[in-house]
Amino acid sequence: MSHVLLIDDSESERALIAARLERQGHRVTTAENGREGLRRLYQLRPDIVLLDVVMPELDGWKTLEQIRDATDVPVIMLTARDTELERVRGLSSGADDYVAKPFSPAELGARIKAVLRRTTDRSTVREVVDDGVVQIDFAAAEVRVRGEVLSLTPLEFRLLTTLVQHPGQVLSQDQLLELVWGDSRAIGSDQVKVYIGYVRRKLPDPDLIETVRGFGYRYRKPAA
Repeated sequence: MSHVLLIDDSESERALIAARLERQGHRVTTAENGREGLRRLYQLRPDIVLLDVVMPELDGWKTLEQIRDATDVPVIMLTARDTELERVRGLSSGADDYVAKPFSPAELGARIKAVLRRTTDRSTVREVVDDGVVQIDFAAAEVRVRGEVLSLTPLEFRLLTTLVQHPGQVLSQDQLLELVWGDSRAIGSDQVKVYIGYVRRKLPDPDLIETVRGFGYRYRKPAA
């Protein structure tokens, strides 16, 4: 069965939903807030995400936005706000389905199966990325640039691969802190600049990462 990432700030609801899904044969990983959920999404690459809408700090809508910046993993929104406006907002924001609380275990299981059937040809996070200059093997956690293997720490790997997966797109320091570190508040923004410097020193071509003053950083692929 599928690997489900459940993001919900209610401990009792997490435990109840996880137990019911596990009885249906799913493997369930839980996260108590959006930031933890983003970290687990990047680390574990689940088959589907169940995302609560109402959470403190980083709510479901903001978390969904960050998820869609990084991956096409299927997302089902969970909420007690069962209004047409909320459903439209969820689906138009990139969610694949919208389930109103309370729901039965059978209904949620059926929704998960239906969404996975519709999205089976969609990759959650690509196993291999190769643009002719940079090759990333996610399973092996290995990056090659023009055939040369880079020796990267796990954090440097996440930072470089995040930039490469958004070619030509300027990512702000806050976006990188969310996508790479999983938190844009607890860690100082100067950490981004420091680690960009570390990665550049390991690249055979430091200009692959461009600084856009006042905005952030982007990956610029040169001609192969």
